[in-house]
Amino acid sequence: MTISPQSVARIGLIGSGWIGAFHAETIAHRIPGATLVGVADPQPGAAERVAGPLTGPLGEPRAYLEAAALIADPEVDGVVISSPAFTHTDLVVAAANAGKSVFVEKPMALTLADADRAIAAAASAGVHLQVGFNRRFARDFAAAREVIAQGGVGTPQLLRSVTRDPGLANPGAVKPWTIFLETLIHDFDTLNWFNAGARPVEVFAMADALVAPEFKSAGLLDTAIVTIRYNNGAIATAEANFSAAYGYDVRGEVFGSAGMVTAGDLHATGMRHYSSAGAQSPTARLNIDLFHQAYTDELVAFADAVRGKAPRRDSQVPSGHDARAALEIALACIASVDEQRPIALGQHS
Repeated sequence: MTISPQSVARIGLIGSGWIGAFHAETIAHRIPGATLVGVADPQPGAAERVAGPLTGPLGEPRAYLEAAALIADPEVDGVVISSPAFTHTDLVVAAANAGKSVFVEKPMALTLADADRAIAAAASAGVHLQVGFNRRFARDFAAAREVIAQGGVGTPQLLRSVTRDPGLANPGAVKPWTIFLETLIHDFDTLNWFNAGARPVEVFAMADALVAPEFKSAGLLDTAIVTIRYNNGAIATAEANFSAAYGYDVRGEVFGSAGMVTAGDLHATGMRHYSSAGAQSPTARLNIDLFHQAYTDELVAFADAVRGKAPRRDSQVPSGHDARAALEIALACIASVDEQRPIALGQHS
């Protein structure tokens, strides 16, 4: 079906790093009813490099040095924010104040006060605010969540979420506490989503530099395990490591009084090759390989919201409040590692 320009979600992108470039290509080529109209990046030439090859039905996306100019552009209906994490809150607020729908990569904020500021700005402006927790859109994770919601595992008792990244290309560029604020924050949202209706009440975290110990003094922690206790009695663990030699590895599990459900598979396809070397199958090297469909579907949901179309499932679309809840756990992890003790939620900021 041909979509008229009046029904197209005109989206501007802020940040043209690797994930921004991937989102730009997705918006331009893989989202029915959406077009990329602009890219902003303060590095000279960066926006042009991303925008240039992505001509859409409304022409070549415009390039901006200033995010404010893209946000102010009347041709932009919605803004996708994939700039560095410390810029996220101010950009969410600016876009919301301009009446633009907002999709922001995780973390939405780095403090609870900033999370509240972003949520309040979107609510005051009456605009859609969505956060990039893409696992909710992975078909196996969404199917697992449906089983849990329908009582298929009974009362959740033990939950587990795993993230193993295939490597540290440049350990010196990784910021302190990245493992909690930008990696495990995905797992915290997944666990909260799986254990919907329950509230995390206590967090205990351990972390160390086992992959690149020479960078520990600079604040890089590359291996962590977190225990979360919920007010419904369930106990969850989340673990992360930055040296999965076999490829990107993300899995989830919920064990309950009536059964268990699992999600996540590191295989890129269902193909298996059996030979004298053994049984082998292709594995996904990067997150954009393993979650290619999920990265696309989350932006389909955002484009639908920009066009005024109701989301397929409200519970699937991660909100600002979901982002705040995951951030609260991440900040408690930082306090727990610093103080070497369990942290009750609400005792940090």
